[in-house]
Amino acid sequence: MGDLLLVRHGETEWSVSGQHTSFTDLPLTQHGEEQAKSLAPLLSQRTCALALTSPLGRALRTAELAGVPSPVIEPDLHEWDYGGYEGITTDEIHRTRPDWDLWRDGVPPGPDGHPGESPAEVGDRADRVLARVDTALAHRTGDVILVAHAHFLRVLTARRLGLPPTEGRLFQLSTGTVSRLSTEHGRPVVAEWNTRP
Repeated sequence: MGDLLLVRHGETEWSVSGQHTSFTDLPLTQHGEEQAKSLAPLLSQRTCALALTSPLGRALRTAELAGVPSPVIEPDLHEWDYGGYEGITTDEIHRTRPDWDLWRDGVPPGPDGHPGESPAEVGDRADRVLARVDTALAHRTGDVILVAHAHFLRVLTARRLGLPPTEGRLFQLSTGTVSRLSTEHGRPVVAEWNTRP
């Protein structure tokens, strides 16, 4: 049975500034493109059974530059919908809501089509992705690669390990990295985290 490889997209202007970025489709910075290219040697050493990517440009470009083979767009891989907190930093939010915590409180509604998501709603999407991953790992030879976003991949990691979505708070995830979820004695484990060449 193969492993599950998690690729966080390369740097964007808002990942540098700390602004919440979900539906705003920012391009990679030059450094972000270099980060994505640098992942190619890590991924080329693996046999890929299935590659899925978020529909957002920053993930698609990362997949392309990292040499991810034949990625398929999976809408459920999009980032946590930050609703009314899109483009706002945590420090800015804390000025009016000093006790706010994304993992506990979720976000307020945003513009039309972006109602925001609770941790449980993100967890539901992660569970659907993991069902697709499990099917591929059971019926194909090789690993599954997911190219997506920090908060979503953190929730997905928690769910893979049998934890509630809110426990994604435990897994800090840097831009332009590969992480590997594997199994040990039949149980899911974190085998590598935040790996760069």
